Amino acid sequence: MNRRSRQHGFSLTETLIAVGTLAIGLLFIAGTFMTGIYFSSVSTERTIAAGAADEAFAKVQLYGLDPNNANLKTDGFTPYEQLASTPIVIDEFLYPSTRDGTERQYSWTALCRKMPANGRLIQCVVFISRRTAQASYWTRDSGTALATSDRPHPVRVNIVRGIGLLDPNEVSLRDAAAGDTTDELAFVTDGSIIVDDGTGRIYHVRERYTNPPDRIKLDQPWSAPGADGWVWVVPPAVSGGRNPLIAVYQKVLEF
Repeated sequence: MNRRSRQHGFSLTETLIAVGTLAIGLLFIAGTFMTGIYFSSVSTERTIAAGAADEAFAKVQLYGLDPNNANLKTDGFTPYEQLASTPIVIDEFLYPSTRDGTERQYSWTALCRKMPANGRLIQCVVFISRRTAQASYWTRDSGTALATSDRPHPVRVNIVRGIGLLDPNEVSLRDAAAGDTTDELAFVTDGSIIVDDGTGRIYHVRERYTNPPDRIKLDQPWSAPGADGWVWVVPPAVSGGRNPLIAVYQKVLEF
C-alpha cells in the first residue's frame, strides 16, 4: 500500500499576518530609538548649556560692570554689551572658548538689572543658544528698529493681559513696531522661554494658539504688577526654523 507523503507549511495568510506583526513591532522599536536619540541630544545640549552659563557669568565678572552706569536700571534689563566696563570682542560670546579652528556652535548673551535693595547687587540673566555661522538672527538697536546679527539675541516683546482672558496663565502678544514688515508675534512659539523685563521671572510657553494667533499659554500665571509689560525672548533665525534657545540661567552678582 502506497502512502502519499504530505508536506506541511505556512499558508499565505499566516505569512502575511506574521510579516505584518513583525513590521508593526519594528516600527515601535524604531520610534523608541528616535525618542531616545532626541532626549539624548537634549540632555547633551543642557549639559553644554550649564558649562556655557558658568563661563558667561565668569566673563561678566571678569570684564566688569559699573553699578552706577546710567544705562543700568532697577525696573528693567539692559544688554550686558552696553554695560561692560571693558569692551568685549564678539569671540568672547561664543562657546567653547577654545580657538582650534572648528566652528563654535553655541553663544551666550546676558541681561542685567540693578537690585533695588542693594546698589552693588546685579541680577544677571544669561541666554544660551545654538548658532549657525551662515544664519542671521533678529536683534534690536537702542531704539525700536529691528536689525540682524550673526548670533542669537534676546529681543523685547510687548505682553498684554487684556480683558476677556479668564485663564490666569494666558496673555496676549502685541507687535511693538507694527509699522514695519516683521511680525514680532512670530518670535514666540511653542516651547519658547520668556523672561519678564520688570522682575526677571522666567516663563515657559506651553502653547501658542492659532486662533487667536496673538494669544499664548504659560506654565504659570502671569504675575507682572500691571496688565501690560515687556518680556525678553530669543527669536528663531530670520529665515525661520528651529528656535535656537537652549536654556536660561539667572544669578545675582556683586560688583
